[in-house]
Amino acid sequence: MPACTILIADDHPLMRAALRQTVAQAFPGALILEAGAFDPAMEAIESVSGAVDLILLDLHMPGMNGFIGLFLMRGQYPAIPVVIVSALEDPATVHRALGYGASGFVPKSAPVERIAEALRTVLDGGNWFPELGDGFEDAPEEQDEPDFAARVATLTPQQLRVLAGITAGKLNKQIAFEMAVSEATVKAHVTVILRKLGLYSRTQVIIAAGRLVVEPPREEQAGRATG
Repeated sequence: MPACTILIADDHPLMRAALRQTVAQAFPGALILEAGAFDPAMEAIESVSGAVDLILLDLHMPGMNGFIGLFLMRGQYPAIPVVIVSALEDPATVHRALGYGASGFVPKSAPVERIAEALRTVLDGGNWFPELGDGFEDAPEEQDEPDFAARVATLTPQQLRVLAGITAGKLNKQIAFEMAVSEATVKAHVTVILRKLGLYSRTQVIIAAGRLVVEPPREEQAGRATG
């Protein structure tokens, strides 16, 4: 039996390798799973029947759709703590990670010792978020952010996938094809999404869900464009 099971979900092979080395040093004997996109990450969790002790999650890997991926993962596996690992470290993003259910947030620029400290803290049942200076606690936040997060958390995995499609500007027909369901099923999901989020139109959904989208740093965008 491994000491613990940790999933590293990041689409950058070099970052995964660095995190794997950090995890192996901090937790000798740990079973380390890896994935480079959201769907393979979910499949990795399922491959061990959900017996994962900690997830290191990149906000910008394929299929994440920003924080929608975090909601999906937390919705299906609420007992598994998630630590966001991101090249972003601005107060607004860190605040949202905390409000949307992450147990920790580790900047990719953090030294190995700090990352190991964060993972130990979360595995011990605590939370770990970076110190961003005196302004962190008072960082600007949408007034209805906690209420919005609570409403999104009531969406089922299927509804969250529809929400991701709407946010990406896809038509119901496209969403239905990708989810292998009927267009009528997607329309039914949209109706429930509107009700649960307290909204009245698809446009309002797109605007409201925009806060779940996290644009990657410019260097990551450039890397993906050339990769």
